[in-house]
Amino acid sequence: MKFYTQEGNFDLVGNNIPVFFIQDAIKFPDLIHAAKQDPDREFPQAQTAHDTFWDYISLTPESMHMIMWIMSDRTIPRSYRMMEGFGVHTFRLVNAKGQSTFVKFHWRPKLGAQSVVWDEALKINGADPDFHRRDLWDAIDSGDFPEWEFCLQTFTQEQADSFDFDVLDATKLIPEEIIPLRVVGRMVLDRNPDNFFAETEQVAYCTAHVVPGIDFTNDPLLQGRLFSYQDTQLKRLGGPNFHQIPINQPKCPFHNLQRDGHMQMGVPKGQVNYEPSTLGPDIAHESAETGYRTFPAEEAGEQLRVRPETFADHFTQARVFFASQTVPEQNHIVSALVFELSKCVEPRVRQAVLARLVHIDETLAERVAVGLGLRGEIVPADAPVPAKAMDPSPMLSILAKAKPTLEGRKIGCLVTDGADGELITALKAAALKAGAKFELIAPTVGGVITASGEDIPADHKVEGGPSVLFDAVAIIPSPQGGAKLALQAEAVNFLRDAYGHLKVIAYLPSAAPLLVKAGISDANPDSDAGLISLETNAPADFIAAAAEGRIWAREPTVRLVP
Repeated sequence: MKFYTQEGNFDLVGNNIPVFFIQDAIKFPDLIHAAKQDPDREFPQAQTAHDTFWDYISLTPESMHMIMWIMSDRTIPRSYRMMEGFGVHTFRLVNAKGQSTFVKFHWRPKLGAQSVVWDEALKINGADPDFHRRDLWDAIDSGDFPEWEFCLQTFTQEQADSFDFDVLDATKLIPEEIIPLRVVGRMVLDRNPDNFFAETEQVAYCTAHVVPGIDFTNDPLLQGRLFSYQDTQLKRLGGPNFHQIPINQPKCPFHNLQRDGHMQMGVPKGQVNYEPSTLGPDIAHESAETGYRTFPAEEAGEQLRVRPETFADHFTQARVFFASQTVPEQNHIVSALVFELSKCVEPRVRQAVLARLVHIDETLAERVAVGLGLRGEIVPADAPVPAKAMDPSPMLSILAKAKPTLEGRKIGCLVTDGADGELITALKAAALKAGAKFELIAPTVGGVITASGEDIPADHKVEGGPSVLFDAVAIIPSPQGGAKLALQAEAVNFLRDAYGHLKVIAYLPSAAPLLVKAGISDANPDSDAGLISLETNAPADFIAAAAEGRIWAREPTVRLVP
């Protein structure tokens, strides 16, 4: 996030996860090398399910908290509009009197956080590789502007000293139960770029770009980022004058004495390009009164390249995160770990990771071992500081804090010629009233002719509008249309996937042949709150059920979890 302030630009460069893999910036190249494709074969690309990544992780116990997050549903978001954001590090806020308060920065989406399930994520990628960009563009273009609350966690040095973790450790977070979030502003995306390259691809973020009132701490990872991002932009954008690119320019009057360099766009005049100077009385001077001042933090002791003892507890917060998840979310973490580790060729890598997981939760490690088919006792790796017992933090769970809503979501309605036009209209009205979008899927993109003769255009052809693109679906065929849809593999997969991805499904009796073909005919609407018959329920009932979210009680019937 780039804040264009009256005193220059503040770049808040964070993540959709509040912690990171490492405590020391010097290890960042090793982390990236381990996660990237193997250098001798150039695969696997764009994934961490391979030996080198997990070998590194097994030898870097400080990463285990981050591992819990990246193996959770947080990393397969439903939309950019439904992602939380975090500044990760502890910064300082410094007031006009020079007094310092520690701060952590948060973004909370107005639409709430939401994720998809793993199989759904794979199929979304195949159905529409631009799904997230398209979703964001369409929302802004239609005036449904994405919005986030900007929140702060502020705390004093005395409070920081009282925590049983170090606030300068980037692998740790501060539970909201200890320091609640305060909403201080909001961000609304109210227009799309006019030119993606000029306004997005060329944007340059540097963690070192701060303004008066914001200062850094001795977080060792942050300290490394302060110079590495500058190097990145010098390389990526061609030289030292990348701040002159319009998207990176401060919006306030701004001066420096950098005259030359690659791609210099200005034509500075005069003899003097340095300060202080007696030869250039009119040049810009640093202001001692209003310019940037670093907080005068007191330091004591030797400056050493060692990890402090307060950084040594690698498992307590990882344990808290896992314990704070709902049962479905814990199941997904187990499944993700099983999937990733099953891709590792070296058995010793799997064993080494299990030796770390057992410190987080013995049952978690045992379940992963079962999923991998490993037998025998799990021998724990050394842990200088054993995990402590702490209360769960419900705010760490997506599902525990989710509120019923369809705002920003999308309903897909599969129809055929001869469908009930009045019912389609009523479903659309109910969806729009709830804040959702409503799109028609038909055998042809030309649409359908309803039973009353109305010509309704479609938004998607069946194979171009699979159910993975929607948050809930309705199946509204004509009396003969259900049998025809049952002959189309795309329509069968539309319904089968919607059921397997735990979505709410509304249907008419005419859809019975399709339900049979999709293997859903034996499902009991009385025991599955996500199967809504539109013969006995109103459109509003379907919309209310969809607003509750996925039918997690269905998951054990469609997916095996260790």
